[in-house]
Amino acid sequence: MPICMGEREIGSRNRGGGDTGSQMNRLGIAALALMAATGSGLAASAVNLDKEPRTIVVTEGGTRTELTIGAGESVQFCPSGCFVTLPNGDRAPLTGSETVEISNGTGRVR
Repeated sequence: MPICMGEREIGSRNRGGGDTGSQMNRLGIAALALMAATGSGLAASAVNLDKEPRTIVVTEGGTRTELTIGAGESVQFCPSGCFVTLPNGDRAPLTGSETVEISNGTGRVR
C-alpha cells in the first residue's frame, strides 16, 4: 500500500502510459536524420600553422576543389569522406573526422 504525503503517493508507479523507450529511440533516429540532412555531422578540418596561405586539393565525389587556407586559419570540409592532396603533394583518404595540420609546407593527418 502506497504512503500518502500531501498530494503525492510514495511507492506508486508512474501511470502516465506510453512507451518511453520507443519514444526515445524515435527521437534519437530523428536527431541523426536531421544531422545527416543538414550536414552538421562530423567533418574533417584543416589548420594552417604556417605564416602564409597554403592550398590543398579536395576530391569529393569525383569533383576536385582547391581550398586555400589562410595563415593561422582553420576550416572544415569533407563531411562524408574524400581524398585530399596536401601542399607537399602527399595524398590521403579522409573519412570526415580527421584534422589536417599544415606546418612548414607539409601536411599531417591526425
